Amino acid sequence: MSFATDVKDEISDIRLSKSEYIAELSGFFRNNVHILDGNIVLYTENMLTSKRIYSLIKRLYGVHCYITTKQNNIFNKNNVFNIEIKDNVDFILKDLCVIDESGNELDSPKNYIVDGEAESIAYLRGAFMAKGSINDPATSQYHLEYLLDKKFESVFVQRLLNAYDLNSKILIRENKYMVYLKDSEKIADFLKLIRATKAVLYYENTRALHEEKNAINRLNNCEQANIEKTIQSCNNQLKDIEKIEEELGIDILDEKLMVAAIYRKKYPETSLSELSEIISLETETPISKSGLNHRFRKIHEIAVKIKK
Repeated sequence: MSFATDVKDEISDIRLSKSEYIAELSGFFRNNVHILDGNIVLYTENMLTSKRIYSLIKRLYGVHCYITTKQNNIFNKNNVFNIEIKDNVDFILKDLCVIDESGNELDSPKNYIVDGEAESIAYLRGAFMAKGSINDPATSQYHLEYLLDKKFESVFVQRLLNAYDLNSKILIRENKYMVYLKDSEKIADFLKLIRATKAVLYYENTRALHEEKNAINRLNNCEQANIEKTIQSCNNQLKDIEKIEEELGIDILDEKLMVAAIYRKKYPETSLSELSEIISLETETPISKSGLNHRFRKIHEIAVKIKK
């Protein structure tokens, strides 16, 4: 079962006020309704969503719904639940702001549908049940979308989302309008908004685990880079010393530079910091990392002069 299914299952069990139920149904109907032979037909692949819609229609409008199931053979998807309403069709469509008094399709629901914060959230919840999808955060590809059929509806949904600072955007895809979120924190905020509590906990825990792994990987990469840098620096210092030995002999170096050269050859893979501590301890003459680095720069200058 997908994460999107888990989210829809969870929000299909939330208890709301009557006005919120109407807003939720409006969001679902406006993005799902089909009129066939004068009857309302709704489709969903989620069983709990179909049961919720059935229950709400019966409770709010006192009409009986007919639910049938058929196999969806496209890409081996789940069964499709068909919800058919044969009674009070015109009244339900008008009450849920699918059509106006003249039977024309409404670009957006009337103010009474989403006039409060709870109602606007309920509308988003209903629209998500109808056309929403969300990636499992375990994939580390954070994405939430509403794939809507009509431009005016996509603009309306985007406006509702962005009223809660979710920074949603619209993309046209295959003659449909995708209202989407990519930011992981905004997606978590959306799940909190629609009261998908269990999904929020899973999402945040999984996201935190990914961030921890990424942080560890960054530290490991940084450490590896430092090791490689140290090895490269040591190799360059050894080459400078070998060049001086081959051409002029190490005796041409003054005492301090000679000590640095001897200890570098003795400890070829030791970092400057560690090498300065070894020299300080064994010669009983303190030398800092920067001081040792200065000596190797002098050795390098001599090697460059010899090469020239």
